[in-house]
Amino acid sequence: MLANNPNGTMLTVREVSQILHVHSNTLRRWSDRGLIKAYRIGPRGDRRFRLEDIAQLLEEEKRSAPVRAANTFY
Repeated sequence: MLANNPNGTMLTVREVSQILHVHSNTLRRWSDRGLIKAYRIGPRGDRRFRLEDIAQLLEEEKRSAPVRAANTFY
């Protein structure tokens, strides 16, 4: 999915929701809470996300996943 955006590095809410497998409202809530950086564009204030930020978030999740999985069994 990350490769489907060759023309730019900004992704829509829908694209990021599909990449992260979360509902678009969840992504908006994470953005409002500062868990993921969103950029507002246009007069409506639509959210856009940098491809680099999403890739970094996925990398951090990948690194912390084994630790969390080990702790869930106790």
